[in-house]
Amino acid sequence: MMRRPGVLVGVAVVVVAAAAVAPWLPSYPLTLLTQAMIVAILAMSLDVLLGFTGLPSLGHAAYFGVAAYAVAILTTERQSGFVVCLIAGVVFAAVAAALFGLIAIRATGTYFLMITLALGMVVWGLAFRWVSLTKGDNGISGVPRPDLGLPWSFWGPLPFFYLSLVCALVALALLALIVASPFGMSLKGIRESESRMRILGYNVWLHKYLAFVIAGTFAGFSGVLWAYYNGFVSPVDVQLVTSVEALLMVALGGQGTLLGPAVGAALIVFLKNFVSVYTKRWLLILGAVYIGVILFAPRGLAGAFHRRSS
Repeated sequence: MMRRPGVLVGVAVVVVAAAAVAPWLPSYPLTLLTQAMIVAILAMSLDVLLGFTGLPSLGHAAYFGVAAYAVAILTTERQSGFVVCLIAGVVFAAVAAALFGLIAIRATGTYFLMITLALGMVVWGLAFRWVSLTKGDNGISGVPRPDLGLPWSFWGPLPFFYLSLVCALVALALLALIVASPFGMSLKGIRESESRMRILGYNVWLHKYLAFVIAGTFAGFSGVLWAYYNGFVSPVDVQLVTSVEALLMVALGGQGTLLGPAVGAALIVFLKNFVSVYTKRWLLILGAVYIGVILFAPRGLAGAFHRRSS
């Protein structure tokens, strides 16, 4: 989809429109847009696993949270700068994904799903119980906004929105290059038929493992931005609900499209914040939305749009 001229033009129009409208928006919708940019990176990273490789994960929030905690600890206890925190957060997330991948990739289907769930709960348990490092249920507060040495400050909602927009575009571009490469084509082949790819001489395990690590690395990139945006990191950021929301973003937007999960992320962020004003039963609404997507749009919004336009 990313190689179609119409899609590229559409992305450019949306980006320019968002950048132009942002200065005129009130602070609340602007913060929602910022959240959408950040979690869009998380959703697109999961799409590398789910949409392109066919590996549904229920522990993707682990890498998001590992990076967020790395930023929170380094900024509050070491007063580290943005570059150090960015590198550390992404590296820690990549290492966690590399270690967990050695365990998870050995399984397939439902077993893979359950193993990723268990590994994600391990990270949640560490965040909750390792009080000396993570402050437990109280979380780590006081994470400052990044200082990039520019003439303007990122403490305001508008500059940080532009930072998040640029980071989301960079992540989209890098992921698009990956999935459009021969490696990405091989992932699609593995998604369709692992046995056929083995017969053709591909190392299926290695391809799936690399996809797992890449997805975890970009999830860590999202976690770094989230820590700076939220100014607070807690076990909530690594809990099961966060992983389920990421799965729903991919399913709602459309698997295997990158742009679809980004759109799904924006829809979930806005739906979650507006629905929570009227009810505390957000998880029930989340479940209902997921069931509706599976029943009426199994290929997501992107699939439904493509079917109508063709």
